[in-house]
Amino acid sequence: MQLLAKFRGRIRDLKSECVALYFAARHPQTPWYAKLLVAAVVAYAMSPIDLIPDFVPILGLMDDLLILSLGIALAIKLVPSSVMVECRALARTGALPGTAAARLAAAVIIVIWAALSVWAALWVYGAFFPTPASR
Repeated sequence: MQLLAKFRGRIRDLKSECVALYFAARHPQTPWYAKLLVAAVVAYAMSPIDLIPDFVPILGLMDDLLILSLGIALAIKLVPSSVMVECRALARTGALPGTAAARLAAAVIIVIWAALSVWAALWVYGAFFPTPASR
């Protein structure tokens, strides 16, 4: 149980860094390539869909821990240190990003997953139940 609590604590720390990176992506002194990586990391962190769901013991938290920690470490190296200090201070004040943007991002991700699911279902149906014209 201690190990699981430790993982949850690390993930909470990673998510607070993601809020700081969110502000860094909007900072004018952040280079474009860092903004691109930050956007990908924050999108994964805030996404309602994980590679492995969090309710799966240990593995569900490990994918977040590994993917986010590597992405955050690389993004922090790309963002100038003065910008990160300023953005961490802003994140500590509790000024969280707008919920409207978060809801829009979640909706876009859900639409993409739904479209991929429909495409996969149609592909499987076509593979196992061919139409008479395709025989």
